[in-house]
Amino acid sequence: MDTSVVIDGQLDEEVWKRAALLTGFSQYRPSDGRPAEERTNVLVWYAPDAIYFGIRAYETHGKVRATLADRDNIDADDKIQILLDTYDARRRALVFAVNPLGVQEDGVWSDGFGGGAGGASSGGRFDGSVDLNPDYVYQSQGRVLDDGYEIEVRIPFKSLRYQGSNPQNWGLQIIRTVQHSGYEDTWTPAVRANASFLIQSGSLEGLTDMRRGLVMDFTPEFTTRLDGSPTADGYHYESDADVGGTLRWGITPNLTAVATAHPDFSQVEADVGQVTANERFALFYPEKRPFFLEALEQYDTPNRLIYTRRISQPVAGAKLTGKVGAMTIAYLGAVDTKSESSGSNPVYNVLRLRGDVGPSSTVGLVYTDRIESNDYNRVLGSDARVVWGKVWYSQLQVVGSRTRAAGSASNGALWDLTLADRTGRAYGNHFEFTGISPDFVAASGFVNRTGIVSGRMMNRFSWYGEPGALLEQLTTFVSINPLWKYDDFLDGRGTIETDISNSWSATLRGGWELSANVHNQQQVFDAADYVGYGVPGATDTTAFVVPHGLYNLWSGELQVSTPSRPLTANASVTYGAAPIFAEAGEGREFSIEAELNWRPTTVLRLNALWTHRILERARDGSRFATADIPRLKIEYQLTRSMFVRYVGQYYAQEQQAPIDPRTGIPLYVDPVLAPGAAGSTQREFTNDLLFSYKPTPGTVVLLGYGAALSEPRAFRFSDLRRESDGLFLKLSYLFRM
Repeated sequence: MDTSVVIDGQLDEEVWKRAALLTGFSQYRPSDGRPAEERTNVLVWYAPDAIYFGIRAYETHGKVRATLADRDNIDADDKIQILLDTYDARRRALVFAVNPLGVQEDGVWSDGFGGGAGGASSGGRFDGSVDLNPDYVYQSQGRVLDDGYEIEVRIPFKSLRYQGSNPQNWGLQIIRTVQHSGYEDTWTPAVRANASFLIQSGSLEGLTDMRRGLVMDFTPEFTTRLDGSPTADGYHYESDADVGGTLRWGITPNLTAVATAHPDFSQVEADVGQVTANERFALFYPEKRPFFLEALEQYDTPNRLIYTRRISQPVAGAKLTGKVGAMTIAYLGAVDTKSESSGSNPVYNVLRLRGDVGPSSTVGLVYTDRIESNDYNRVLGSDARVVWGKVWYSQLQVVGSRTRAAGSASNGALWDLTLADRTGRAYGNHFEFTGISPDFVAASGFVNRTGIVSGRMMNRFSWYGEPGALLEQLTTFVSINPLWKYDDFLDGRGTIETDISNSWSATLRGGWELSANVHNQQQVFDAADYVGYGVPGATDTTAFVVPHGLYNLWSGELQVSTPSRPLTANASVTYGAAPIFAEAGEGREFSIEAELNWRPTTVLRLNALWTHRILERARDGSRFATADIPRLKIEYQLTRSMFVRYVGQYYAQEQQAPIDPRTGIPLYVDPVLAPGAAGSTQREFTNDLLFSYKPTPGTVVLLGYGAALSEPRAFRFSDLRRESDGLFLKLSYLFRM
């Protein structure tokens, strides 16, 4: 239709009477295949430059829940999700979600990256994963009515990538989330007994004469900051200002190029604190920076061979993403700052290709390199995912690395084989083995442990209650996760770690979630990890003899989540035996993870997190490590596009120096051969205050202040010392041509 409407949340224009009507929604979660309790009507039509959706959601059993919120922050509200598979490939779809007040949430749905039937989320969502980082320009308005709500959405074709053919078909699914019941309804019936969620979508057929026009976005940026830190002469500030920008060009409807120079990568909110005591490997933190978030989902690979946070702060970067025929293409090149090297600018090249095979299967290729002067790391790999029998899939990945550092070179290998994964309604399983050789290096990825072979063998059983029953779903997992040293696995020797677990989760009517887990672990300590340890004697220090291992380390966990209400909470408690890696001994761990969300009004949100952990030595009950990390976030939404936010986090963590677990004698630890093994203390109180104005993605005004303070004794707040602080301003504007 060659017409337009005013996006005001009222479906009163004449064109809506001629739009296609989608009805007949059915329940998908927690029990699929049942009629929806609430009625939903969706109207669809398109003009040459945009596609329009009108939603009339009836609410007769409960109250509509909606708040003013920042973008992508409406998961506690009633909402409608529009899934557009613009390539009709049934593997990925763009997600456009709107709550009853028109607040937006958007991202990308990907089949095949949600863990499968045996994954950790199989009791709830095992149909895929949703990345909410991408932001798209589209218009939406909504209004709450006495018997439900009404939403109006306009999605310009300029904001989409799609096929170049004429006519063409798109995949379409509509998902409605009803918060008072915790239910999720879909337009086309979707069942759990299918390895692909998107293949069960409906279709928009015969789309013709779509005019995208010139797609050229330019976003200039200005940033300035004032950073303070203590020095020998007192506390001093340094200022810095920079001008940069990002250019986005839609070369064709299905290919987009992006270039950036001196982009702003300031963190407007600190990463959520994680416990690092007794951790042996690096922890993962998600990407948050705008340039890298563009089409980030197209760089997905098994085992995270691409991790853009490895690029610290590029001087310049360029990306090419899109799809040609059945092949998805994603390239990223960047020149990083010299501060991340020994003197020259590191150069990164990342390429990901992924081809569609058949209805749901894929094959892929990945190449990455990091070059710094004469040193380099290069990774080349391929992967395939084959869906068979509708509810089964198998997956294979084979990767090699070549690394040159300090004049010497080494080769490494990574392989991953999912023998079978069954996504059944009542029964699912997952059988997978992953091997990473000791010399494997992925300098552009996130592979935090090498020299091992790990196995994942899981079976899931699910039961569903009758309509109206208190117990709506009950799921149990029985899993075995063995781990070998790489050479031990190849030579047929035994494991060094094993985790056998049984977990139960229950969904109760109204949205309550309960779960319980029991674990039995085995841990063998590797003498190579304790080079540099010694036992002090009367005259000299002798080598530390590492205990062989620990067996039958029993532990349990209980977790509860309340329904989505103005005041919601979830908490988990863990207690049991655990290895103390720093001293190769047995410990007793007690931990609490608690979260509270309170929305007293439609514009005010409070989020409180608390992580508490105590690790004691089983030998004598003495304290080895403690961690307390409380975090408070307060957001006040002035308008849909403007808010103020405060985030305060206290990071209190202490780890004692290691002792001999057999005698209690303090151990000597060489700081060069065993860095980080000795005792440590951290007591840091961070505060971040932010004013944000974001009328559209790309147009931003950010004004923030952050400070980090420390004190001799935790939570005294009496002798705080300022370690650093800073004031920053960011201005950017999206010019769309």
